[in-house]
Amino acid sequence: MTDALKRLADEGVAIWLDDLSRQRITSGNLAELIDQQHVVGVTTNPSIFQKAISSGEGYQQQVADLAVRRLTVEEAVRMITTADVRDAADILRPVYDATGGQDGRVSIEVDPRLAHNTAATIAEAKQLAWLVDRPNTFIKIPATEAGLPAITEVIGLGISVNVTLIFSLERYRAVMDAFLAGLEKAKAAGLDLQKIHSVASFFVSRVDTEIDKRIDKLGTDEAKALRGKAAVANARLAYQAYEEVFSSDRWAALDRANANKQRPLWASTGVKDPAYKDTMYVADLVAPGTVNTMPEATLEAVADHGEISGDTVRGTYEQAKADIDALAGIGISYDDVVQVLEDEGVEKFESSWNDLLKSTEAELKRLAPSEA
Repeated sequence: MTDALKRLADEGVAIWLDDLSRQRITSGNLAELIDQQHVVGVTTNPSIFQKAISSGEGYQQQVADLAVRRLTVEEAVRMITTADVRDAADILRPVYDATGGQDGRVSIEVDPRLAHNTAATIAEAKQLAWLVDRPNTFIKIPATEAGLPAITEVIGLGISVNVTLIFSLERYRAVMDAFLAGLEKAKAAGLDLQKIHSVASFFVSRVDTEIDKRIDKLGTDEAKALRGKAAVANARLAYQAYEEVFSSDRWAALDRANANKQRPLWASTGVKDPAYKDTMYVADLVAPGTVNTMPEATLEAVADHGEISGDTVRGTYEQAKADIDALAGIGISYDDVVQVLEDEGVEKFESSWNDLLKSTEAELKRLAPSEA
C-alpha cells in the first residue's frame, strides 16, 4: 500500500466514498475507512440504495416492522434510506466537527422522478432534511433546468445541497449562479451563511464513455487520438470556471458575510475502460478545494498504486480547451453529448428507484401479516 490517499488529502482533495449500505455501517467498515483510508464523506444515489437494499443484508427486521405498520412502499423506502443516512452521518460526525462542517457529510438524493418538477423537488428536499435531521447531511438535487431554481430556493432556506448530474460547463456555471443566488436569499433572510455548505458534482467517466463510443464509430486515426481525453479536459475546464466565479466581486460580497465556497466534486470516477489506468480520474484531477467521491474499487486502487504528484489541474486549461475543441473538428457535438448524458443520468436513477420500489413492495407483501 502506498500513502497516495494521504498525499491526495494533503493536496486539498477531500476523499469521499461513493457507496453506502447497512452492512457497511453495522460491520464497522465505514468507520474503518474513515480511520485508515482518509475517507471524510459519503455519497449515495438511487442506484446505490437499490443495490444495497435489494441484497437484503441487514434490512429484514426493519422491512418486517414496516410491513406490520402497513406503510406505503414510498414511505417504507424513505424510512429505510434515511435510517442508513442518519447512521452514517453519526459515524462521520467527528469529521464534520473537526472540519467546521466542510466534510463529514452524507448525501441523500431527492426522488429522481421529480427531476423536472421544481416545486416538488423543493418540497422533497425540505422533507428529507427534516427526516434525516442531521446537520452533516447534503440533500442532492439534480442540475436539470427545473433543478436550478430549486437549488436557489433550498440553499436560501439554509439547507446544504449537493448538486448532482452536472456534465456541461454551461450548466455548471448556471449551478454556481443558482448557489450564489441562494446564498444571497439566505443572507437577506438573516441566516448564518457559515452554516450553509454545498458541493457541485461534476460527472467524469461517463463523458469518456459516451465520447469514446462516438470516436470508435468514426474509427479514424484523428478521432482515435482523442480517446480518453475529453472527461479530464471537461473537468479541468470546470475547475477553471470555479476559480473565475469564486474570485468575482459577487462572491467577494458573500465571502465577507462568511459564506463557504461551493466546492467542485468529481463524481463517477470509476474507470469504465480497461485500456485506461484505473486511477486516472483521481490522479489527473488533483486540485485544492475539491472533493473526489470514489467507488470502493477506485479507492483501493489509489491506495494500492496511485501516483499523486501535486496539482494536476491548474496550468492545464489551454490543453484542456484544445482537447474539447478538437471534438467539433471530428464531427462530435459537445452540446449533444452532455444533453444525452444528462437525460440518461436522470433515466438511470429513475429506473433504479423504480426497481427499488418494486423489490421493496414485494418484500412488504411477503412479510405483511395475514388479515385473519
